[in-house]
Amino acid sequence: MKILISVLVFLLTAGPQFVVAAGLPTITLGVQQATEPAQVSTALQVIILLTVLSIAPAILLMTTGFTRIVIVLSFVRQAMGTQQAPSNQIVIGLALFLTFFVMAPVFTQINETALQPYLEQQIDQTQALEKALLPIRNFMFSQVAEKDLTLMLSISQSSQPETKEDVSLLTLIPAFMLSELKRAFQMGFLIFVPFLVIDMVVASILMAMGMMMLPPIVISLPFKILLFVLVDGWSLVIGSLVQSFT
Repeated sequence: MKILISVLVFLLTAGPQFVVAAGLPTITLGVQQATEPAQVSTALQVIILLTVLSIAPAILLMTTGFTRIVIVLSFVRQAMGTQQAPSNQIVIGLALFLTFFVMAPVFTQINETALQPYLEQQIDQTQALEKALLPIRNFMFSQVAEKDLTLMLSISQSSQPETKEDVSLLTLIPAFMLSELKRAFQMGFLIFVPFLVIDMVVASILMAMGMMMLPPIVISLPFKILLFVLVDGWSLVIGSLVQSFT
């Protein structure tokens, strides 16, 4: 106890002098008047970066294949009936890495045509934004269904576009997400079918044996897991997901 009190007294009395003598760095926050245009540009870049980071999850959901991947993986877990195995963290983490894998060519093109020229001050912010949006638009156009795009154009009461450049992002992004949801549920239905057959077979056998009080899912769960392991289900699901974007 005496040693603890001695240490506290030392920190309160000699602590500040010790920090100054040791030359430890300090951190200060404040707002100062800019003296050069470069300082203003740097401050704006920081503000833009923080804004982008705050809306990055929404951008990831709306303009990439994350929606389709995470829904299909959730359908797999629901179809097997394993409740929280794999957990939500594992499902979302796997979906994120698969999204980065699928979107790698798009991100590489953005880095080469927009980010690096902007950092080297070869183009301005407006040109960098336009060049960055072009690969994302091409990806969404390659995945969006014409029916969904026509639906969004009719809802917005927009004139029929002649080229892809005439379609605004406010129309393209909802149509893209609608197409992603539709494909995800179609794949989820195909995943559910074999597991549903197992449930029906087990339920029929239990009913024929007069064991109606025993829940069929308790008996069918091991068989569903065994089937999924024997056919290498994760490789089939992930392979089909990745190939669905090509």
